[in-house]
Amino acid sequence: MVKIEAIIRPQRLDLVKAALDEAGVHGMTVLEVRGAGKQKGYTQHYRGAEYTVNLLPKIKVEIVVADGEVDKVVAAIISQAKTGETGDGKIFISPVTDVIRIRTEERQDAAI
Repeated sequence: MVKIEAIIRPQRLDLVKAALDEAGVHGMTVLEVRGAGKQKGYTQHYRGAEYTVNLLPKIKVEIVVADGEVDKVVAAIISQAKTGETGDGKIFISPVTDVIRIRTEERQDAAI
């Protein structure tokens, strides 16, 4: 099993969710996060003072899938999250050693 964490633009979330649904992925965790990278943020003026906002709002989507589904899920995310501009985000892939569904105590693939 593999955990896929995708950091994407907030406005691309609905498109990514639809692509994941088409790919057969129905379980996911979505978090509102802030981050900084090559995008560098922007400068804002407030009451005559200048502020640099370098932690930009992003969405983090976490999914756990079977090993054989990784390429399909990554392709679905990229197809809808990519705009070609700086700040599109990143995808992190990590191994998962065990999963347990609390309600039924099912383990591994049965718990996903």
